[in-house]
Amino acid sequence: MERVRDVRALPKAHLHLHFTGSMRPATLLDLADKYGVHLPEALKGGEPPKLRATDERGWFRFQRLYDIARSCLRSPEDIQRLVRETAEEDVRDGSGWLEIQVDPTSYAPRLGGLIPALEIILDAVRAASRETGLGIRVLVAANRMKHPLDARTLARLAVRYADQGVIGFGLSNDERRGFARDFDRAFAIARDGGLLAAPHGGELSGPASVRDCLDDLHATRVGHGVRAAEDPALLRRLADRGVTCEVCPASNVALGVYEKPEDVPLRTLYDAGVPMALGADDPLLFGSRLAAQYEIARTAHGFSDTELAELARQSVQGSRAPEDVRRKLLAGVDAWLGGTGSDARPGGE
Repeated sequence: MERVRDVRALPKAHLHLHFTGSMRPATLLDLADKYGVHLPEALKGGEPPKLRATDERGWFRFQRLYDIARSCLRSPEDIQRLVRETAEEDVRDGSGWLEIQVDPTSYAPRLGGLIPALEIILDAVRAASRETGLGIRVLVAANRMKHPLDARTLARLAVRYADQGVIGFGLSNDERRGFARDFDRAFAIARDGGLLAAPHGGELSGPASVRDCLDDLHATRVGHGVRAAEDPALLRRLADRGVTCEVCPASNVALGVYEKPEDVPLRTLYDAGVPMALGADDPLLFGSRLAAQYEIARTAHGFSDTELAELARQSVQGSRAPEDVRRKLLAGVDAWLGGTGSDARPGGE
């Protein structure tokens, strides 16, 4: 009988997780009650809301729900709670390294300004790392819906804190809006400051948005990137350059990019040799965390435990984790696959 190992025990890195979206639903309810924030029914039921963001109305609804949730984070204590609980969830799912993405301008009005907001976030990250043992770093992300000059300000800020926990620079929100090249100067500032370039592309928009990330922003990782599967030449380019795609299967389905988990082109990217790091994106809105993405690969795409282990290795190799952390995680992957721990159990799910 084939051995089925627990994916929660598989050591892995988590490279695509948004700050507010990492919140526990119960925490959102607590904070909303604390501040008297009226939550729509979609955020109150404990179940992920029904979303479909492939048209502008659907994306607007997704953003509105996200903004309401973010409005419940108002104090340093709220930030500390979110990061600590997020770290606890990640550790439970086998993550040994987390790179969490945040736009500090979204929190600045309630936390005393842009610099205090980022410092509060970084303080919370350091505290949560000490308490849980999880390595955590931050990607500062610009908002594609705002002016490129705002992105340059954020890039300079990110570089300023590169030795205090910031390891990368991203670009989020609706990739169908504007052009990646509008943000090329911001990404040049970030790269020159030693930061990883990891913009979103290839989810709501097609392969061209991934090419733009490579050509205009010189991305070394791409947030999502799944639509590259529609262009074999682009797949070869990603594979040849070793550009990691941060693939988030549950969110792809929740947002209507694909109808069902089986439609997400995990196997296409994997077979083409494109490095992948599975991510949970926004568990608050999409209803599943990191280990569940590996279960999707197993159950919907037939990934063997050997292939799941390779996905975990790719997540570690695509991270900015220090060399000693990488070695430890990769050794843990080998141990998981070798069944030397208590993580292997016979039979099916």
